[in-house]
Amino acid sequence: MLIQRHDALLLVVDIQEKLAPAIFESAQVVRNTVRLIEGARQLEVPVFISEQYVQGLGPSVPEIRQAATAESAAGPRVDGRFFEKIHFSCATEPGVVDLLRSSGRKQVILTGTETHVCVLQSALGLLEAGFQVFLVADAASSRTPENRTLAIERLRAAGVAIVSTEMVLFEWLQRAGTDAFRKMLPLIK
Repeated sequence: MLIQRHDALLLVVDIQEKLAPAIFESAQVVRNTVRLIEGARQLEVPVFISEQYVQGLGPSVPEIRQAATAESAAGPRVDGRFFEKIHFSCATEPGVVDLLRSSGRKQVILTGTETHVCVLQSALGLLEAGFQVFLVADAASSRTPENRTLAIERLRAAGVAIVSTEMVLFEWLQRAGTDAFRKMLPLIK
C-alpha cells in the first residue's frame, strides 16, 4: 500500500528539548522530521505534534517548532497543530484520536521519540483505532539502539509499515516534472 498525500497526516511524537540530547542519532531524527514537516506543509498534509509533559521535558526542540510554524513560500501557511499529553500513547490521550480523525485522513505518518515507549504505544493504539500507520524509521529513535530496534521489529510484526523519510516524500509526490516536485527538491537532495 502506497502513502497517499491526500489521505495522510504527519504525527510527530515528543521530540523535546530535555529528552532529545539523550536520544540515539538525535540529530538525524530531528533533521528528517523537519524535512517531513516542510514537505507536508508544501503539500498541505496536516501536521500534528505531541509534547509529553512539557513541564518536565520542555517543549519541542526549536527546529521542530520553527518548521511547524514558519512561513512557506510554497503555498498557503499551514501551521502544525501542537498538543500536550500525559499518556504515553497519543491514542489514549483524551481527544487526540478525535483530533486526528477530524482531519479526514486515515494514514498516519509517525516520527518521534522514544520509539519503544510513546511512539510504539501511539502506533499500536492508532492501528486499533482504524488508522493505517507508517513509522518513519530514520526519523524515530530511543535512548539506546537496542530499544529502537526492538520497537521497530514489534511494530512491523503488528502491521505498521516501516518506511524512510524519502519513501514518504516521493510517495506524497507520486511523479517528477511537477511544480511540487521542483519545490520539494531541496528536501530530497
